[in-house]
Amino acid sequence: MTISNFITYCHIQKGCADQIKLENQSVKSKDIVMFNTQKDQVFTLIKSLSKSEKRNFKLYVNRFHNQGNTKSLQLFDTIDKMDVYDESIILRKNKGINKKNLPNLKRHLYKQVLTSLRLIYINKEIDIEIREQLDFARILYGKGMYMQSLKILERIKKIAVDHHQDILHLEILDFQKRIEARHITRSRQAGKIEDLLSDAVRRSWVTYAASRFSSLNIQIHGWYIEHGHTITAEQKKAAHAFYKQHIPNELDDDRMTFHEKVNLHQANMWLHYILMDLKKSQNFALNWINLFESDQVLMEKDPDLYMRGYYYLLTLFFMQKEPISMGHYYQKLDKFIASQAEIFNENSHMIAFVYQQLSLLNYQLLVRDYQAILKEEEQTMQQIDRFKGLLDPHRAMLFYYKFAYAQFALRDYDQCLLRLNRILSFSDGFLRSDVLYAVRLLQVICHIELENYDVAAHLISSCKRSFAQRPDVSPLQQKLLTLMDRLSRAHLEKHRKLYLNFSREVNLSLKTPEEFRNSLFFDLSAYLSFKLNVTEKDLSGPAFAKNVLVEE
Repeated sequence: MTISNFITYCHIQKGCADQIKLENQSVKSKDIVMFNTQKDQVFTLIKSLSKSEKRNFKLYVNRFHNQGNTKSLQLFDTIDKMDVYDESIILRKNKGINKKNLPNLKRHLYKQVLTSLRLIYINKEIDIEIREQLDFARILYGKGMYMQSLKILERIKKIAVDHHQDILHLEILDFQKRIEARHITRSRQAGKIEDLLSDAVRRSWVTYAASRFSSLNIQIHGWYIEHGHTITAEQKKAAHAFYKQHIPNELDDDRMTFHEKVNLHQANMWLHYILMDLKKSQNFALNWINLFESDQVLMEKDPDLYMRGYYYLLTLFFMQKEPISMGHYYQKLDKFIASQAEIFNENSHMIAFVYQQLSLLNYQLLVRDYQAILKEEEQTMQQIDRFKGLLDPHRAMLFYYKFAYAQFALRDYDQCLLRLNRILSFSDGFLRSDVLYAVRLLQVICHIELENYDVAAHLISSCKRSFAQRPDVSPLQQKLLTLMDRLSRAHLEKHRKLYLNFSREVNLSLKTPEEFRNSLFFDLSAYLSFKLNVTEKDLSGPAFAKNVLVEE
């Protein structure tokens, strides 16, 4: 029995709870605190800063020589050196700071850090630049220089239009109308007032419609989270009704703005994904990408949304088992990321890593190149560690599961278990239910393969209790768990017959959405063909049923 299995066995003897959380030597301390669960905002913000941003902050603070800023800098340096936020360390190392004034000092430091960051990003983010100019226009107006204020507003209005900043555009128009209504500007003589008023009406409708389209996108996604895929005609009808209820009544393709169109494509992609019409869903993901590629400015200014479109497109190719198309569009995504990496902010770097690497691993799973997956593991883990303060834990668990599954496919069950144990250590509140079920079933199967039947029996009992309380566990998952239960109690020579009977009983066509999704996490056909030493084609064909009868 290996060390990890022995630890599991010891847990069982102690009567551990449903979800066994394995502590083994492979799970390092940095993995245990891998994700930033700190509640302190100042600590989180400071730990997210790059070296250049920290240097810029210190230069910013040193411009003002006073006692408050000296304490801010001391507090900054102390927090920067911490791995975990600890208020007692701050008070011990900074004698001039007491517990009573620490909250005020932290608020002041937080504002200073954000202000210094704003100075860095003001020339990188177009909306920040427009807002700064709006602030300048308000200051000039307050000093009575309303003609200079109008000049700034007219200039940044064009920038807002060129960069599809619809809400800021409306705010600029509103400020212009206020000035025109209160002061003599002689704009009527130049015919500018009529243009301003018609533009304001149009922009109000655009902003309203854009808000409704973005709401539609969020609502249809929320419908999927609550209801999942549709199966029956009644469910499909309900999904269509929900969509029609929330979509804006009047659609005019010629007058729709960029963001209206992109939100509409996203909503349609989700609708057809819910309906399991993956081809149509794929087409809308392509429309989403093509829309960005027709506007180079937006592609560069909002790379996160552009890459998100690619990720969903690649996921849809993966689900439809189209490796050639997947490889083609993956190369396009890879080329875009390489060309834009130098101007990405930290969030874009994190998103690029997640979307690119998950897509690559999905492709390698699709072509069953498991050795290639494991070659990606070290670099992927380094990137996960880099983005541990930003990365959603669920994403990291998906990476862990793919590496675990690669080890399983290569029949290295001990290594698979080590990775599954890491996932289960973080599973509470982080994993979607379908992923968690796949993890727990794979854990059971590994112990069956290793002939750790006592361990497997306990895990099966735990799974049965958990699965019985969850309506979203699929029938095939229940049957697979039942098979593992029988295997754990049967003599080894009877295992093949149990696998044969299971293969005859289950429907591997995966017609229901639930079974289809589960097949993305565990290739049951490949596993059964390995256990029975037959081809997957034979496994699902009539010849196999005939062979089963002969075997018996």
